[in-house]
Amino acid sequence: MVMSSAQARVVDPILTTVAQGHQNNELVAQYLFPVVPVAQRGGKIIQFGKEDFRLYNTGRTPGANTKRVQYGYQGNPYALEDHSLEGSVPFEIMQEANAVPGIDMGHTAVGKTQNIILLKSEVDAANIARDPANYAAGNQVDLLLGNKQWSDHANVDSNPSADIETAKEAIRTATGKRPNVVVLSPKAYNACKQHPKIIDRIKYTGRDSVTTDMLATLWDVKKVVVGDGIYEDQAGVLTDVWGTDVIVAYTEMGTLADAGLPSYGYTYRLTGYPLVETPYMDRNAKLWAYPVNDSRAPVLAASGAGYLITDAAA
Repeated sequence: MVMSSAQARVVDPILTTVAQGHQNNELVAQYLFPVVPVAQRGGKIIQFGKEDFRLYNTGRTPGANTKRVQYGYQGNPYALEDHSLEGSVPFEIMQEANAVPGIDMGHTAVGKTQNIILLKSEVDAANIARDPANYAAGNQVDLLLGNKQWSDHANVDSNPSADIETAKEAIRTATGKRPNVVVLSPKAYNACKQHPKIIDRIKYTGRDSVTTDMLATLWDVKKVVVGDGIYEDQAGVLTDVWGTDVIVAYTEMGTLADAGLPSYGYTYRLTGYPLVETPYMDRNAKLWAYPVNDSRAPVLAASGAGYLITDAAA
């Protein structure tokens, strides 16, 4: 991001570093949609087809034409969404916190405000990842319709590991890449931890309970994460961001400088964001305000690199 000297003066570099380094362990969208910095708020999504995963014959005989390949074409347009919130700290709270060593209310205000912004981005990413319309028929399954939900432990057809293997093979067949991440909804994770077929596979490990690391080893993927984020819907009901679903995917970090790397998805984010403006004092409200700004959008780059398991648990 290019800023004028006047704009630069209103950015707090220390608190901006806090915002950029802030993570919420309950949120997992970054594993499906890793962040890629972009210089503009709008453009074309770098999307990927099978050619990006294909092994090419690069040999050339004397006098023959040089082969050409195409990859990473520009697809649908994207538009970054701007997010701005101000964290506020009343004078009274600030004064009390300053009396206790180790408490920095400015950092706390920025962190909590950033959590709210990140939750909105998590919901946006989950809406993309959980939409069956974004997947080919061979890259999705509804376990409720198939009567194979993981929470139905007594059902002989309920088999989490078999479903994950089916997903992995579908992605490998479509892209030539083996998936490296599995995102579990909380209910799907709970169903796995208590599933007799999972417990039977790990009973000789000496562990008393199933963990995400054990599942990653069992399923031969780099990372298994649980999306524990919740949000309050319009009716005031707390709702799991990732519902009862599971997403298996191949994701890879890349930049627009190298046209991106073939990956399930990205989060396009304006270069230099998130940023925190210089805190200011509101004397009328008797508080300090900490403005936090972000500009980002999750995008689906290669749907064939993902597999959606809907209704994995009741």
